[in-house]
Amino acid sequence: MTRILSPFRPAPDARLRVAGHFGELMQGRLGPDGPLALVSLPCPALWVEPGAVADAGLIGPRRLAALCAALGLPVPARLPALHATMPQGGGAGSSTAALVAVARLIGFDGPPEDLARACVAAEGASDPLMFPAAHRLLFAPREGRVLRALPALPGFTVVGGFWGDERRTDPQDLDFPDIADLVDRWSHLATLPEMAALTSDSARRTLARRGPSDDPTGALAHALGAEGWLIAHTGSARGLIFTPERVPADAEERLRAAGFRGVLRFAGGGA
Repeated sequence: MTRILSPFRPAPDARLRVAGHFGELMQGRLGPDGPLALVSLPCPALWVEPGAVADAGLIGPRRLAALCAALGLPVPARLPALHATMPQGGGAGSSTAALVAVARLIGFDGPPEDLARACVAAEGASDPLMFPAAHRLLFAPREGRVLRALPALPGFTVVGGFWGDERRTDPQDLDFPDIADLVDRWSHLATLPEMAALTSDSARRTLARRGPSDDPTGALAHALGAEGWLIAHTGSARGLIFTPERVPADAEERLRAAGFRGVLRFAGGGA
């Protein structure tokens, strides 16, 4: 039986800010009927943290109770007030980050594997935000488990934003292209051009299958001399991948002119 804690008091040593991600470097199925898998792109420029006023829809009583039950923790008497700097449905991890933040606030201090499974129990899917160096993991988001470790990535800079409609993840949605061949090549990549080519290919496959057909990200990447581009395979996050010292001065301005919202720049890759 789930216990009720009253009143709610955050854990004194809680890590209060939970960074999100920015789409995926790749996402799809491992074989036509295989599991859904992804390589996430951690994004320290976006996060969820406690706030004075709660953002509507970030966390609700049902998901809170399911999370606490999965972790064996008491349910707070009231919902923690959380604020996200990323749009909900943007493909930047607001939902998972909210669950991770709540778990830490109420005292969870266990392994990330347990937290990932609890997030799946709460809402049917999870991003790997609770793992360090999530960009080095092939992750099954509908199962909440790591499929394999991946090599370190070269350093790069992402300039991106949110384009088109927000779209929240449907845990039952498995209509994604087969990327087994891309994952095999990813396991042996050594250079930024190799990585960016695979990331761009994954984005193209998803857009060809799921739309929208007028997505401007690939054309912008070509026009601005980017190494490649990426998308949120569910959601509106879109980004261009650059060699760090070769980002055009007008990159952000060009994205805004193309209709991108919340334009940002951050570093990715590395160890």
